[in-house]
Amino acid sequence: MAAASRPADIRIDAERLWESLMQMAKIGATPKGGVKRLTLTDLDRQGRDLFVSWCKAAGLSVSVDGVGSIFARRRGRNNAAPPVVSGSHLDTQPSGGRFDGCYGVMAALEVARTLNDRGIETEVPFEVAMWTNEEGSRFLPVMGASGAFAGVHTVQEIRAARDSEGISFGDALDAIGYAGAASVGGRPLAAYFEAHIEQGPLLENTGNTVGVVTGALGQRWFEVTVTGMDAHAGPTPMHLRRDALFGASFLIQEVNRLGKATEHARGTVGMIVNRPNSRNVVPGETVFSVDFRDTAVAGLDRMEQGLRAAAARISQEHGLQIEIRQTVFFPPCHFDQACVDAVRAAAAGLGYRHMDIVSGAGHDAVYVAGVAPTAMIFVPCEGGISHNEIENAKPEDLAAGCNVLLQAVLAKAG
Repeated sequence: MAAASRPADIRIDAERLWESLMQMAKIGATPKGGVKRLTLTDLDRQGRDLFVSWCKAAGLSVSVDGVGSIFARRRGRNNAAPPVVSGSHLDTQPSGGRFDGCYGVMAALEVARTLNDRGIETEVPFEVAMWTNEEGSRFLPVMGASGAFAGVHTVQEIRAARDSEGISFGDALDAIGYAGAASVGGRPLAAYFEAHIEQGPLLENTGNTVGVVTGALGQRWFEVTVTGMDAHAGPTPMHLRRDALFGASFLIQEVNRLGKATEHARGTVGMIVNRPNSRNVVPGETVFSVDFRDTAVAGLDRMEQGLRAAAARISQEHGLQIEIRQTVFFPPCHFDQACVDAVRAAAAGLGYRHMDIVSGAGHDAVYVAGVAPTAMIFVPCEGGISHNEIENAKPEDLAAGCNVLLQAVLAKAG
């Protein structure tokens, strides 16, 4: 370590962090001020190219694994030791914002740049990670690359996934030139930290600058298909109808009721497909999504049981067939206590108002937590709005989160 610097004295370059975020936001910029940079498109390639150029300019050695995730390493005194890693993703929603994912990557890069500026040599290496396809907007599964790193998915499964136009993940990855030679996962990490905007309103509403993330809600998603009978809206009496949309409406209300039952439960119907979707036809089929979230598996079980019981009742009462198919399951995630403590100590030591918080959304950190000690750092976003072109965050809050990240990294990297 440089003689003039002590860890507690170090601060990142807030203007450089903001400028990096704004430069990256130009790639895929939308008229409303957001970003559309779908995974493995040419815009994604451009974002990756810019990120890699910044990493190389910072003296980091860059490697790319078989599903396109990028790791930029800053050497430590013991370069053979497992690294401390920090990062997130650069892909966005179709109408995404400038900070979701990108902040975590740029914050990690800023940590590396600051260590360079101060001439600090860590005991173990520090790596900046950029995970492929966190959003799942183009390819499923969501968080696919970090899931492959953690051994939840195989490389073959990830590469075989296809988008709505039938293009495979593998072909798209090859086309942008980011199918790397490095193995996917299978190596130890000393710790993993991910900085992120909260994507919710708690920090802003409580006046806290930093969220010390202790874990993430478990998630269980379903696709529900309600089948009745198409019929003419005029000649078919109400009591003889088998209206799929009418039956689905009762189930959708049940999802909302189940989600309100406890403090940390969530129940959401975000997608509905109604067939034949004609003004004068009684709907014969309605398909909708159900997204349940809770801090405990027991809570997820409770909501699933409630949904299935309601489906059985509604099916009998309205002469409908109802199929419920689970599509996603993420168990509740509890982050490593030592890493969480490092984040909390950093926030306190830097004088930032902070609170413990549970993430309601999934992040790459949730998968990485299965193979490495992990924690996350949240900062406020305006109105709690994310996955939206108007997504916004204050430069001073982003800098505060990055300063906490820097201190947590130093605590773990030696």
